[in-house]
Amino acid sequence: MAQKIARDARSGEFVRMAVAARRPSTTTVEFVGSDTGNSRSVNRSADSGRFVTAAAAKRNPGGTIKQKV
Repeated sequence: MAQKIARDARSGEFVRMAVAARRPSTTTVEFVGSDTGNSRSVNRSADSGRFVTAAAAKRNPGGTIKQKV
């Protein structure tokens, strides 16, 4: 199921949708999940939301998330 999420455009950190509504020029809203048609897998730091390499995700599985974009 697709889920709508918001991020700070500069840092990549997740923000609440209310924050994204107040700051549309500095945030981005994206859809993630299985129903989006996204096919490329990426890894992100669960702490910062920034992209990390596959090797970094493998070293720290509890601190990273994998998603389709």
